[in-house]
Amino acid sequence: MSSTNSAATLEHEASTGNGIKRLIFVAISFALEIILILFLLFRLREYAEWVAIGSRILASFLVLYIYNEDKTSSMKMPWIILIMIAPVLGTVLYLFIGLSISTKTMKERYKEVDDRLLPCLPVKREATLKMAAWDKRAANIANYIHERASYPVYDNSDIVYYDDGVKGLEAQKEELRKAEKFIFMEYHAIEDKESWHGIQEILEDRVQAGVDVRVFYDDMGSIGFINTDFVKRLQSKGIRCRVFNPFTPGLNLFLNNRDHRKITVVDGKVAFTGGYNLANEYFHVTEPYGYWKDTGVKITGEAVKSLTATFLEMWNAIRRDDENDTDFEQYLPDVDYKAEENAFIIPYADLPIDNEQVGEDVYISMAEYAQDYAWFITPYLILTDEMIHALGLAAKRGVDVRIITPGIPDKKLVYAITRSYYYSLVRNGVRIFEYTPGFCHAKMSVADEKLATCGTINMDYRSLYHHFENGCLFANCDAVIKVREDFDSMFAVSREVTEDYMNPRSGRKLVMLFLRLFAPLM
Repeated sequence: MSSTNSAATLEHEASTGNGIKRLIFVAISFALEIILILFLLFRLREYAEWVAIGSRILASFLVLYIYNEDKTSSMKMPWIILIMIAPVLGTVLYLFIGLSISTKTMKERYKEVDDRLLPCLPVKREATLKMAAWDKRAANIANYIHERASYPVYDNSDIVYYDDGVKGLEAQKEELRKAEKFIFMEYHAIEDKESWHGIQEILEDRVQAGVDVRVFYDDMGSIGFINTDFVKRLQSKGIRCRVFNPFTPGLNLFLNNRDHRKITVVDGKVAFTGGYNLANEYFHVTEPYGYWKDTGVKITGEAVKSLTATFLEMWNAIRRDDENDTDFEQYLPDVDYKAEENAFIIPYADLPIDNEQVGEDVYISMAEYAQDYAWFITPYLILTDEMIHALGLAAKRGVDVRIITPGIPDKKLVYAITRSYYYSLVRNGVRIFEYTPGFCHAKMSVADEKLATCGTINMDYRSLYHHFENGCLFANCDAVIKVREDFDSMFAVSREVTEDYMNPRSGRKLVMLFLRLFAPLM
């Protein structure tokens, strides 16, 4: 290895180490803040009676506030119980990690951008009618996405499914090399190591060719992978870079909302999305949790406009003092593309700052749509009562409802909570499989060989209610069949645990109920 390469390697290792140190520092600072607040409150014990009365009054108002929130009861009740049992501790914890209200300023910024951006997307009435003629119930799901999230259905685009993150990454790099006008990349996590370095080399080359290259990542998702110097280094290469919601100590009303999206757009002609981030473990460079199962899709044609709009929304809304785009149309070109299939493709996004849970509703709609089968895969399974009911009702109708979860966990506590939901599902006929080769990070569903979804949306509270997410619903194409075939291959190497949780012992059942009760606090 040359001295230059050695120096670069040491630089990247030091950068990653600094990122981990920053994560530890922020975690310690966060814990100290909670301890300090509790300490100050208990220091007022000479005014114990007044403190007790004040804390109970505050807790009572907070309970009423939580009860009145437009959320599912399964998310509200754990906080209400905790605050009623321990008013001081419960109130402090809720303010730090449970509060999911966006600042008025933040909501206004997103509304301002969306009011200018989303009307730029095409109105696809003919595509909607064509889809309704093919399958009215499927078109109803598309109508819901359009009406509630403003993302239309496209019938002039193609979609390719990748059953492994490595395949998706290689296809992505191939398209990046062809970029002539712009490259947009938005990811929850970027790791400053080998997998990213291969991408960065291409991005630097494209910058030299005059391409507008932008990278956008979530600070929380990447905090253990990179240092803040990462932004400066990219910008020194001509790559424009922004960070979503930097994670710093202190009470932050927007801290609980993270950018969990994964999007790459090239020239407005080709786009990629799926479950994988840009880190080594997603591409089998390292395998800390066995074989890492992840998936993705490539979209070509007019449907790319929706993913471009999703990126531009985040890029332009995160900070008002940034130099933002004034002309969105230049990034939403009319593409002269002849689709190979009669596919219906609906890329969509979900925001935690409105009152519409698009990601959850699409999953529920998949279960309600199915007549033969509805299969799902998710790394984390923390469901609302509404989704449990929908999945169970589909199974009771005779639909083959199955869920694949990891065989090797990446977070043991969350894994225990995932398993605590098995009983409520299997007793209603849902079948549960655990992916024995390792950790499955894919987030997908498929129904009746007609509809499938692939994207970033986990079947857990954080994805469904707290995070900025994106997904893609596609129908009447070969990609749906490929997803079905991939599910078959995963079932073949998974262990069905349905019977194990059908009649749990009373002690085990009590533990599962306790874990489920406090799952929304995770």
